[in-house]
Amino acid sequence: MDTHLETIQEQEKAMAHIRDKLALLPELPGCYLMKNREGTIIYVGKAKVLKNRVRSYFTGSHEGKTQRLVADIRDFEYIVTSSNMEALILECNLIKLHQPRYNVLLKDDKTFPYIKITNERHPKLEVTRRVLKDKARYFGPYPNAYAAQQTKKLLDRMYPLRKCGVMPKEVCLYYHMGQCLAPCVKDIEKEQYDGIRDEIARFLGGSHEEIKKELRRKMEEAAEDLYFERAKELRDQIANIEAVMEKQKINATDKKDRDVFGYSVDKGWMCVQILYIRQGKMIERHASSFPFYGEAYADFLSYVTQYYSDNPALPQEILLPAGEEGGEAAAAGEARASAGASRADIMAANDAADADSDDGDEDSHGEAEEAAEAGLAAGTGGEAPGTDAADEALPLVAEEQAGYEAQPEDARRASGLGNLNGAAALQQWLNVKALVPKRGSKRKMVEMACENARVSLEEKFRLIERNEERTSGAADRLGDALGLDGLHRVEAFDNSNIQGANPVSAMVVFLDGKPAKQEYRKYKVRSVKGADDYATMREVIRRRYERVLKENLPLPDLVLVDGGKGQISVAIDVLENELGLTVPVAGLVKDAKHRTAQLMSGDPPAVVPLARDSEEFYLLQRIQDEVHRFAISFHREQRAKSMVTSRLDSIPGVGEKRRQTLLKHFGSLKKIREASVEDFRPLSIGDKLARQILEALKDEA
Repeated sequence: MDTHLETIQEQEKAMAHIRDKLALLPELPGCYLMKNREGTIIYVGKAKVLKNRVRSYFTGSHEGKTQRLVADIRDFEYIVTSSNMEALILECNLIKLHQPRYNVLLKDDKTFPYIKITNERHPKLEVTRRVLKDKARYFGPYPNAYAAQQTKKLLDRMYPLRKCGVMPKEVCLYYHMGQCLAPCVKDIEKEQYDGIRDEIARFLGGSHEEIKKELRRKMEEAAEDLYFERAKELRDQIANIEAVMEKQKINATDKKDRDVFGYSVDKGWMCVQILYIRQGKMIERHASSFPFYGEAYADFLSYVTQYYSDNPALPQEILLPAGEEGGEAAAAGEARASAGASRADIMAANDAADADSDDGDEDSHGEAEEAAEAGLAAGTGGEAPGTDAADEALPLVAEEQAGYEAQPEDARRASGLGNLNGAAALQQWLNVKALVPKRGSKRKMVEMACENARVSLEEKFRLIERNEERTSGAADRLGDALGLDGLHRVEAFDNSNIQGANPVSAMVVFLDGKPAKQEYRKYKVRSVKGADDYATMREVIRRRYERVLKENLPLPDLVLVDGGKGQISVAIDVLENELGLTVPVAGLVKDAKHRTAQLMSGDPPAVVPLARDSEEFYLLQRIQDEVHRFAISFHREQRAKSMVTSRLDSIPGVGEKRRQTLLKHFGSLKKIREASVEDFRPLSIGDKLARQILEALKDEA
């Protein structure tokens, strides 16, 4: 009670301090940092007007996820910036620095791979996850690392750049295969490398059709000259190009490189979907799902900012959805969710985008509209790559921008310009056109990205529900099959040894059909010598449930043993006759291929009829596989330790204490074997004994 009272008093004191600071907040753009009672930064946000945004956390009502954040706040700091763009960049840097608990953190996208053409006298192709200022050419990012590796392999076969890390003294197999120019023995002109670089750049930029035509021409020439092996190689290269490019779904007539973003939110989670369009064709997509605690659109823009800070290979154009204050919907995916959209809608959107690219009148009207929006979104006089005269038609002059900043918060929301302000900051920072399209093919691309995000999020929750059905539902049905009232806790045992050596046992625990790994236990068998499975089971069951009684631990609803009638009888005998416990026991019987075959239970044990394709039977298989894996891994650990022990113990002059000292100092038998005589001196081991140890281990290696 005293602790609760102290907490309330501490919160009231903190709120009084916060109220004093709120009165002093400036009406300027900047970033704010929320802190908990330990002074740890738990949230970083940006605001066009710090006074309005920070105050909003401590006034009015909030959703549950925001309430959680606000309940942890005990203090805040702020940093004033000169523009919204600076606030965007500062927010990104602060999030990376402090990794706040409640912020969207771009964890899975920091290491996207790129294909790199090195800037060397004799360049080569690499797949790398680090982008350096080394004047090399980078292409990407590739969300699919396997696709990046396969593309590099294809390019290695098509273009004869060097493959070796260190230049050899003579030609290698790649030269004889026609996949290297042999710069190790030949003088290669810079112009020849420049031509190869340009072709690779065209290929990775999406202009693969021209390369396919050229390869097809060479293939036909080789076939006419009866060079059939060369023709086959060229045919395979064409097939590989088609395989890499076969997943393209969107075609646009302008052939621009675009990143199309969409997002959807549900149940406190956000999914961001990115469609990668290169040379007007969609070549890849990537989805990220994560919990969020702040304002949905602000956290979405935070994700986009972090993404481009870690992936500097920029497209010509970035397409963003409208936010909640845009007057239409938080995202097109959420707007369509109420209409019950499905995967068929995604395909329909694909087809619509393809058809729209062929409709010249509508598309030109949409382009003109988007060009006007681009000028409004820019907010600066700087021209972004790919902008044309139409884009410069509607610059947002300083007076207009100042007037916009001075609007009240509600008026800004109603005007719908908040979305464009975020796009403007992004465009000004990246120097790349950033649009919030309202109509035309670009709007349909954004809608498709949002719809994909909605479907991904929906599938995530369906998968959680399905897993619940597979686990807790299967556990309930298994309990019914065994005649039990409930089956919340299952404890399963398995033994492991090799011809009686290093006998061990293991126990795993499943709660409502899910593994509870923190409750797993390992047992070194103490009283049993040799391969006696029954005696081992008796010892382990006794040790486990003696401890359960002694420490008042929860009893299981079912004990599962690995084996049939014999193992079941042993477990029941120990539980009932030695410990006085009444716990149901069942046995998992394996077939000749060591797979789960049937379940036995009762006294005397009898087969429990279960359908082989039922979820409850699959649950038994998962339990048996898990306990077997756990027991085997423990046995391997013990066997490895015993092998090390026996090798060192067999060396004259090495006893128990010295063996432990050696293993603690070097870490492993391999490290001892690789050591020099001098390395033993800090352990007070003389040179003579050190040589004996090294010789003994060398002989056994």
